[in-house]
Amino acid sequence: MTKSVLRPADPTTLTPRERVDSWLASFESALADRDIDRVAAMFAVDSFWRDLVAFTWNIATVEGRDGVTAMLRARLDDTDPSNFRAGEEPEEADGVTSASIEFETATGRGKGHLRLRGDQAWTLLTTMEELKGHEERRGTHRVNGAEERALEEREFGGSRQPYVLVIGGGHCGIVLGARLRQLRVPALVIDEHERPGDQWRERYKSLRLYDPVWFSHLPYLPFPDNWPVFSPKDKLGDWLEMYTKVMEVPYWSSTTCQSAKFDEESKQWTVVLDRSGQQVVLHPKHVAVATGVHGEPHVPTFPGQDIFRGEQHHSSRHPGPDAYAGKRVVVIGSNSSAHDICLALHRSGADVTMVQRSSTHVVKSETLLDLGLGDLYSERALAAGITTEKADLTVASVPYKIMAELQIPIYEEVAERDKDLYDRLEKVGFKLDFGDDGSGISMKFLRRGSGFYVDVGASDLVADGSIRLASGQVERLTEDAVVLADGTELPADLVVYATGYRSMSGRVADLMGQEVADKVGRCWGLGSATTKDPGPWEGELRNMWKPTRQEGLWFQGGGLSQARLYSLYLALQLKARYEGIPTPVYGLPQVHHLS
Repeated sequence: MTKSVLRPADPTTLTPRERVDSWLASFESALADRDIDRVAAMFAVDSFWRDLVAFTWNIATVEGRDGVTAMLRARLDDTDPSNFRAGEEPEEADGVTSASIEFETATGRGKGHLRLRGDQAWTLLTTMEELKGHEERRGTHRVNGAEERALEEREFGGSRQPYVLVIGGGHCGIVLGARLRQLRVPALVIDEHERPGDQWRERYKSLRLYDPVWFSHLPYLPFPDNWPVFSPKDKLGDWLEMYTKVMEVPYWSSTTCQSAKFDEESKQWTVVLDRSGQQVVLHPKHVAVATGVHGEPHVPTFPGQDIFRGEQHHSSRHPGPDAYAGKRVVVIGSNSSAHDICLALHRSGADVTMVQRSSTHVVKSETLLDLGLGDLYSERALAAGITTEKADLTVASVPYKIMAELQIPIYEEVAERDKDLYDRLEKVGFKLDFGDDGSGISMKFLRRGSGFYVDVGASDLVADGSIRLASGQVERLTEDAVVLADGTELPADLVVYATGYRSMSGRVADLMGQEVADKVGRCWGLGSATTKDPGPWEGELRNMWKPTRQEGLWFQGGGLSQARLYSLYLALQLKARYEGIPTPVYGLPQVHHLS
């Protein structure tokens, strides 16, 4: 690594390396002098500084010079940053110089990313990677496993209490448990299923990941290089079970949380669990809800459900297509689960109708892999030297405020490349969208967590009529049919409700009461003022991986890639609190929307 050297020079004549070194040296000098006005002047008027824990003990983005000024006035003295230096050779394209960076603070070591326009910062990312004196148990800090295991008390609830209780033992909870174990934070992961990985094994038979393997690695143990590009659900379930064992994550299966209450005086939770029929009471200092992006399945209520003579269930309970050959099936919904289930049922000989109630964004899997992810997460990216860590840092460096703008040209190319498919879908009446502003699947996921389908074959069958399509709202069920608002009757032996899930904050209301849920507010979404993501602008995902308005309550969610990346920053926040390190939080957001 090359440390920045302050040198007076015309930025237009500098190489990318010299330009970055010069900026970092000036930046460090101004920070050391506590000259906040000089620091702010080094940022463009339309700039963004995204910080993951290092400066703010939060996950926060400040915008413009005023945002930089306000944050540094509150946090500069305590943070005491130093030793800024560029990492790999900086790159230059379209008038922007980009570089990875490293630095230190009073309490930790960090990495980040810088984009310069001329001699001013356009975007800056700063992330905490480790706490000084509390490094992860890896590399030179690894321990003698035999002694560690001999001394460790694995059972909680008796003489020992977990400092952190993680509710939810899918990939989100398991990964957070692994991070906390590496940091020596006493933590326990609980889940209602019998085995780790059952969260995936028990889903519908045809389920597989839409995200490719390079995008989906878990920390510490990446998938082997013979792993399928798109993981089948059972294979992923087995990997998660193995991962839990190998990473020695304290994990209670067949355990449900019945209630959780925070005591403001003792600053701890009283959590009542049912562990295989036995009541256990724990008193953790922190509770992390790790149930993914969503909460419980949402099953709509329609008149006539009680008289329908066939079978009906939510997509999360769908056993697969084998028992429904020759049956008439109506699938209510038109997003990912609906398409997957329709495809599998059709291939097994069922007569399938999909009911589309609102428009859906569709993108071919191979097109998404090529245009959406290939430059960062693919074999060609690896061949170009872009590791998962480097790709993650690059993705994290893009502020959400400008992400949609950068995605729109990609999906304009997607629309052109796959125009034939879109024309055929629209011809049969399928309602398509690319998001409110044309920014595609990534923004839809971040804004609302739904409303899309990555096509692996179902769209062609919808377009040619092999999977029947009906549009409109469901009015009622009869003894043997689904009736739409326009009077259309769809005969059915099975009704599948592919109708999504409740919010994560709904889970909080169930366990902790509506008062706590309202105190925390809505989870997920950016405040983009688009469909299902009401404003005002939040700057970051609501409540995710960071302090909330309820002391001691955290949320760990998202896909495998988000769980991998953000679990580190959540774990570091918890570790700092465990060790008694002061963690003054800057930018704790207001609650604009109740659960």
